[in-house]
Amino acid sequence: MTAHVIADDTEALAVAAALAEEFRAGATARDAERRLPRAELDRLSASGLLAVTVPAEHGGADVGPQTLAETFRLLASADASLAQIPQSHFAYVNVIRRQGTEEQRKFFFAELLSGRRLGNAQSEAGTRHVQDIRTRLAPRPDGSYVLDGVKHYSTGALFADWIPVLARAEEDKLHVAYVPRDAPGLTVIDDWDGLGQRTTASGTVRLEGVEVPADRVLPHHLTFDGPQLHGTLAQLLHAAIDAGIAGGALAEAAEFVRTKSRPWFESGLDTAAEDPLLIQRFGELALQVRATEALLREAARAVEAAQADLSDDSAAEASIAVAAAKVRAAEAAVEVASALFEVSGTRSALNSLNLHRHWRDARTHTLHDPTRWKIQHIGRYVLNGTRPPRHGLL
Repeated sequence: MTAHVIADDTEALAVAAALAEEFRAGATARDAERRLPRAELDRLSASGLLAVTVPAEHGGADVGPQTLAETFRLLASADASLAQIPQSHFAYVNVIRRQGTEEQRKFFFAELLSGRRLGNAQSEAGTRHVQDIRTRLAPRPDGSYVLDGVKHYSTGALFADWIPVLARAEEDKLHVAYVPRDAPGLTVIDDWDGLGQRTTASGTVRLEGVEVPADRVLPHHLTFDGPQLHGTLAQLLHAAIDAGIAGGALAEAAEFVRTKSRPWFESGLDTAAEDPLLIQRFGELALQVRATEALLREAARAVEAAQADLSDDSAAEASIAVAAAKVRAAEAAVEVASALFEVSGTRSALNSLNLHRHWRDARTHTLHDPTRWKIQHIGRYVLNGTRPPRHGLL
């Protein structure tokens, strides 16, 4: 596989905007037919967009959080499923940056620059909670490992070249094993049947006696020993996806009202777009979207500042800023996607139009982690100066 190498932030945003417009055209049909976006992901890989966080010393553009967040917002405004697929890709690129050896970084960054994709085998079902990881990396005498476990919600795994697997090894510590998609003993099952984000293929990964060389395992537990931005960066991208859903829903509602809605007879107007009550409601919805996008930009700037001068305090500031953006974005995505029907009228509920994909995507994606706990951490920080905990979900 060969891929274009993006030079800088400006080019990355231009490529993202162009791809978003390209992907928007088929998003409704892909969702309605549950047609997996293999061709679109190949376009994403070939564009070089999936390698934009590769460090400059390894030949990448090394774009900042502001560019990455805006990239995800643009893609999600067009197709939230497609935008969700590479979210874990960038999270596990970050693991390589932080915990990889020089040889591991050299190898994997070259893979990324050539267009290779990382998937995700992280979450498990039926355990006590989301961080109760039971997949095991059993050490062998030669230093390699054997990997066994079952993963669920494995977004991106079906389309991946490498699948990062979160597992416990010696002393029950968390590691990430980077496993080739075609490794013997690894099976990806396309059994995702969520009501939204239908084409993410967030199904099951089974690992049965998968052999993993020592140089494909990274000590993820070390990420959380000091100030870190791993969870913060991952959550920033989730917030960007929600912001994109809200913006995409608002744009589609406006287009529908301008071109397809009839005015209410009591208004005495010729078009629905002239109705002052609808105009008022669109203004209210636009305020929600604008506030969401502003918080997202502020959060990305906080993450960038923390990257430049990482400490317990700067990491906490970034984490709280991202938590605030995520809470607002989740609320806006659900509310605006629901209001689409309110402002568009009865015809908008036709299943054949599939306008409900925005709400279904919002309702599904915002379940990823509870915003009520983010609000708790924000309150504790503001009232008592309590820094948020170090884990991958905040």
